[in-house]
Amino acid sequence: MSGWLQQIRTAYEGLAPRERWLVLGAAGMVALSLLVFGLINPLITAGSQAATRVTTAQEQLVAVDQLRRRYDDVNTRLARVEKRILDGPKGEIFTTLEKLARDSTVKVDSMEPRTSPASESYSETKVQVVLKGVTLAQLVNYLHRIETDAQVLSVKSLRIRTRQDRPEMLDVTFTVSTFEPA
Repeated sequence: MSGWLQQIRTAYEGLAPRERWLVLGAAGMVALSLLVFGLINPLITAGSQAATRVTTAQEQLVAVDQLRRRYDDVNTRLARVEKRILDGPKGEIFTTLEKLARDSTVKVDSMEPRTSPASESYSETKVQVVLKGVTLAQLVNYLHRIETDAQVLSVKSLRIRTRQDRPEMLDVTFTVSTFEPA
């Protein structure tokens, strides 16, 4: 290595003063280029990439915070429903639906049990209810009583059709579920 430096030094000393200035200028330009392209540009690029990563991380943090709030909300609602299931009155769903129908002045045409998938924590009982020739007011009153009853009842599906012979009357089919601890 020192042999190279010695050769470069000898060659430099053999140059005229004007040539020396040109060589120094060219060496300065090469050094400046190396500094700009080898150190400054990578630092600027790293800085802008870091700023982009910070922005992305902040956006992800906001999304995680929103998901956490939604999770907490769902968890709170689930805890309330579980408490209602555990603390609420237990009863035969058919009897409850018939009582609510009488209170709503609705005549139930038929009630049929439906199968539901088993769960580790809760057993679900489903009943398909058929009403024929009811008014909209009677239907709304009955569904409201079902949804607000002390026993945890939930309307899962609802199909409403107007009657051909009396358009102001409705034929309704819906499924009601109730849950009990398994």
